[in-house]
Parts: sequence; C-alpha cells; structure tokens
Amino acid sequence: MTTMIPKEGREDLLERGYSRRQFGRIAALLGMPVAAAVALPHLMGEARAAGAAIPEMNRPDKSGMVRIASNECWTGPFASAAEAGAAVIKVGNRYEPSNLRSHLIETASGVEGIPATHILPWPGSSDPLSRVVVTFCSPTRGLVTADPTFEASWRTGAWLNIKVSKVPLSAHNNYATDVRAMLQADPNAGLYYVCSPNNPTGTLTPLEDIAWLVDNKPAGAVVVVDEAYLHFAGAKSAAYLVAQNKDVIVLRTFSKLFGMAGLRLGFSFARPDLHARMMRYDGQNQSGTLSIVALAIGASSLTQAENIVARRNEMIAAREETFDYLRKRKIAFIPSSANMFMVNWNQPAHHVKQQYAAQWIDIGRNWPIWPNMSRITVGSADEMRKFCAATDKVFA
Repeated sequence: MTTMIPKEGREDLLERGYSRRQFGRIAALLGMPVAAAVALPHLMGEARAAGAAIPEMNRPDKSGMVRIASNECWTGPFASAAEAGAAVIKVGNRYEPSNLRSHLIETASGVEGIPATHILPWPGSSDPLSRVVVTFCSPTRGLVTADPTFEASWRTGAWLNIKVSKVPLSAHNNYATDVRAMLQADPNAGLYYVCSPNNPTGTLTPLEDIAWLVDNKPAGAVVVVDEAYLHFAGAKSAAYLVAQNKDVIVLRTFSKLFGMAGLRLGFSFARPDLHARMMRYDGQNQSGTLSIVALAIGASSLTQAENIVARRNEMIAAREETFDYLRKRKIAFIPSSANMFMVNWNQPAHHVKQQYAAQWIDIGRNWPIWPNMSRITVGSADEMRKFCAATDKVFA
C-alpha cells in the first residue's frame, strides 16, 4: 500500500513522524482503491473505541417519517438552479462540456471576494477535512477541537493515532468555541478546527476570536474554519483571512441551505501552497471528480442572494416558533444561529429518540459529552409543528 502514495507524499509523511505502517491508513482516508474497502470497518471500530460518535452506516428507510435528524434542508435546490442542473444532463456524455468547473470557481471568487487561485471545489467537504488532518497533524503535532462539534476530524485523528484534544464549549459565552482554551489545551498542535456555526449547537464563534487564534497559534499550524452552516446564520465569513493569505483554510458545503446533500459539492478556500500540500498524497486531484450537474446547480445557487435570504428567513421563522413552544413547555434548549439546536431532555437521549421514532419523527443523535441532549434539525414549518405535537405525546 505504500506505493499508492507518491514519493513526495511518502517523504513528507516520514519527515513529520508518520511510520510506513500508517501509509495504508492514509490511503484509505483519501479514498484510494482497495485500501479504503479494507480499512473502513477498522476505521469505524477504532473511532468508536476512541469515543467518537459514529452515525449509522446503513440507516433504515425513513420514508413516511418527519426527517429532522441529519441537518438536511427541508427542500431541494432553488428552482432555477435545479433547471440549470437539468439542462446539462443532455451533455452528460462529456466529462467537461462547457468549463463548468472553472465557471463555479470564478463565480465563487466574485461572491466571496477571494482569488480564484485560492478556491478548490470538492464532492462535499468530508474529503478536504480528512486531508487537513493528515497534512497538518502528525504523531508529534495534534488536533484541537471544541466538544461537542462535528466528529469527522476526531475519527480521522483516531484512525491515525494522532493526539486529539477536545475543549468543552463555554456555557458562559453562549456556547461559542473557546479559542483561548483550545490554544492552552495544546500549544504545539498542528491543526485547530473551529466549526462556526457549530454542529451540533448552531452557535457562532466571533470572527475576532478566530482571528486571535490565527495570530497566536504556533508556527506551522493551520486554523480550519468549517462554515457548512454559514448561510443559515447570515454571518460574515472567515474567508477574508484567506484573502489575506493567512494560515487559514475555510470549508464550505452546498449540502445545507442550498439543498444539495445528495448531489455532493463543497469548497475549500486556502492559499495555493496549503492546497498543494493537501494534494500530495494521492498523485491526482480528487477535487476534479465532480458531477457536471452539481457544478451547474452550485454555480447558479451562489448568485441567488434574494433566494438565500428568503430560505434563511423561512428557517428562522420555523425555528423561533419551535423555540417558543419549547419555552412554554419548559424544555431546555440551546438557542441557535443555524438550522439545528440541542434539546436537554434530562434523561438518556437515545431513549427519547426511540420514543419520537414511535411517533414517526426521526430526531438527531446525542454527543458523548452531553448524553441527555439531542440535536434537532429545523425542518419546514409543518415538520416542526409535527415535532411539537409529537413532543406533547412523548412528554404527556
């Protein structure tokens, strides 16, 4: 399996303290043939042993249920964006019929105000997130995250036996990521991961805190800002730090507000040299393997400012109506800036999830640090009213 990683990548990994025995694991993480199929069962098992919550790989059919478990959008792509995707199906016999990839990058550059040279598209954002852990962490330089947060980086760290430091969210600071505590937890880490709005809490980390972490992190380290839910919050992006050529990588996905979870499209924003380091382990540009349908829908979606605001406002209205209900029922929750929130049941969350399933409501999971809390995705107004009605039955 060592030969699957090009010479440049092997030399880099050895220089940073990885062993040759770990090359196959790295190959598996980056989706290389054979290795991934062999390694996946071990990856899931070892991550469980390390305490990372693992979503079910083969979820049962949820048809007929209110699906508010996976932070999906309650509706699909914008209508005109879907039409743009449908239009390219007839030229699906071509790998690249009309420079769709370049058009997506140029569109993102104009919308985000960062150079096109600093943008890479991906089939979602999971691949680049795994890559940044491989690239900037090592046996001697660990990973630091909030807790709870999106667990994918934990799984990668566990798979590679990298030190992972988890810093609890601060209840005294609106459950924002405590960047100073992150730096204190590991002053020599290779990677500091900030998800803002955070998954699962939907809480924002102030940009000035992220900028402080960038200015005070150790030399050679990188700050990754996962902005999967940014459009739901309507907040300012950390992409301006990328435009300033800082040691920052911003991740985006089209799976959330743009309603493209099954179409698989995302971005990483970073200096070209950081991207080049991320790409050295497989000898090919995995970000080039993109569906032309996703490219067309994505490019159209980015420019629809009015529709973005309208969809955000629709989500906020459904979310706030649900919050009002929970307050009346005196059920504790964490206020959110995104399309999900955490509810404290004051009893084991896995049992509550089963009770909602009996009412045909599929709610989200809990995190190990908060065993009595569940993540609830904000669905349509009708779906959230059904959630409230089910709550009346579950807690009658």
